[in-house]
Amino acid sequence: MNALHPVTTGDRTHGQVARSLERWNAMLAAGDLSGLSELLHPNAVFRSPMAHHPYESAEAVALILTTVFGVFRDFFYEREFVSADGLNVVLEFRARVQDRELKGVDLIRFDEVGRICEFEVMIRPASGLQALGDEMGKRLAALLPRFRAPSRP
Repeated sequence: MNALHPVTTGDRTHGQVARSLERWNAMLAAGDLSGLSELLHPNAVFRSPMAHHPYESAEAVALILTTVFGVFRDFFYEREFVSADGLNVVLEFRARVQDRELKGVDLIRFDEVGRICEFEVMIRPASGLQALGDEMGKRLAALLPRFRAPSRP
């Protein structure tokens, strides 16, 4: 595994990845994720802290991230870490879901052209994760099963 270093975007980040992160942060700041699909690899994978199996496809990742953005309140990134190769980024965040505060990390793997290939989320405490899971379930329960990756032996 590559060592991670706290940095400002662009210091060690692969050039295309830095541009993608700038676009991601601009979309979050504007409250508009309509351009998200342009940042996603067609075979992107989302790994949820609430689901055992990942969700596969750019469509699934966009649906999940757009929905969670509507659930989170007072969301902001606190720190950023980048792997030595500049293609893997960890973004530490804080947010609220209803009356629960939570803290988490987005583990994002990019390809050489700056597209998101994998987006994995980890969240604590359990009460914040449960509140998020409950709200996401209400909004996406009927839509997500078709994106779930098949079980692998």
